[in-house]
Amino acid sequence: MQPSFGLAGAKKLAKTILELTMKTRICLFLLNLLLITAIPALAQSRWTPEKAHLWYGAQPRLAGSNFIPSNAINQLEMWQADTFDIATIDRELGWAEQLGFNTMRVFLHDLMWTHDRDGFIRRMDQFLQVADKHHIRILFVIFDGVWDPYPKLGKQRDPKPRVHNSGWLQSPGREILEDPKRMDALEDYVKGILKYYGSDRRVLAWDLFNEPDNPNTTSYGKVESPEKAKLALMLLKKTFTWARQVNPSQPLTAGVWRDDWSDPAKLSEINKFMLEESDVISFHDYSDLAKLKVSVGSLTRYARPILCTEYMNRQTRSFFNPNLGYLRAEDIAAYNWGLVSGKTQTIYPWDSWDKAYTAEPAMWFHDVFRQDGTPFDTKETEYIKQVTGAQ
Repeated sequence: MQPSFGLAGAKKLAKTILELTMKTRICLFLLNLLLITAIPALAQSRWTPEKAHLWYGAQPRLAGSNFIPSNAINQLEMWQADTFDIATIDRELGWAEQLGFNTMRVFLHDLMWTHDRDGFIRRMDQFLQVADKHHIRILFVIFDGVWDPYPKLGKQRDPKPRVHNSGWLQSPGREILEDPKRMDALEDYVKGILKYYGSDRRVLAWDLFNEPDNPNTTSYGKVESPEKAKLALMLLKKTFTWARQVNPSQPLTAGVWRDDWSDPAKLSEINKFMLEESDVISFHDYSDLAKLKVSVGSLTRYARPILCTEYMNRQTRSFFNPNLGYLRAEDIAAYNWGLVSGKTQTIYPWDSWDKAYTAEPAMWFHDVFRQDGTPFDTKETEYIKQVTGAQ
């Protein structure tokens, strides 16, 4: 026989159940909130080879250059409000379009984000609009381990006469790289940029860290961090994690640039990490055709699309003809160093840091055009157009 509570008892029981239910819901809400705020977003996994090839197969044959406008000495001068020059960018990307170039590799800088993120984003968008007008998609570089380890905002110094890349800047600088808290604060920069542009069709891909362990021996070696290689690898690993958490629609990469890649057992720790974490493989090669073929052969075993993100150094016999033609035949994206000769002075060799040059070299080191748009070598530009189909 069921006990009888009466109307008052039933109301009291219902009230108790309702209170318990509300408390349970509040507890669950607070628990969920705690989990959301205390646990970082789970990183996505590396793209499968199939996904990488599906992406690459949807792209046109890719050819272009590393780009900075001729009137900028470094990344800050390119992107800071006072010196950002969209008219020069428009003009020079127009010359790239005439060559049949459809992609550019472009360097960003973390100080722009921390100093003026809203303005930085607006200028990036202006840049992408102009690039899109010229049918050029951008491979953005997030960090860079090459040249001056002490970047400073504001007016940039004038170029040292006839010295290769005398004002280019590392990102981040040594002071941030050596400070764990400041290094971790870079998460906001990486995620912020990728959240803005991680599904933007104008952005081709993300190169997370250019030559992170470069010791810059002949230029800034004496003022580099003695722990640079270890610290750079630490930041590189963090950057891949941060980028995976955003999960952009474009692939991630970081390019191998030195040492022997032919034997997996002999890979350095940083090369092994870059090759095993990149969605698409990227590399630098400033050697002649025979050595370029060896580099490519060492990287095909990863069974992923390949991007050669730096090549073309005339003085080491890394020429457009035949290297660009070979890369095109192998369906490898090709980015030569330098488009227009300017304040970076990369027509001069690397050894200009310790050897005085008194005049323009008869054979330029890098770059394709003078600042008036005339080619250094018309035979080269005609060859490029022939390979890209721009003729």
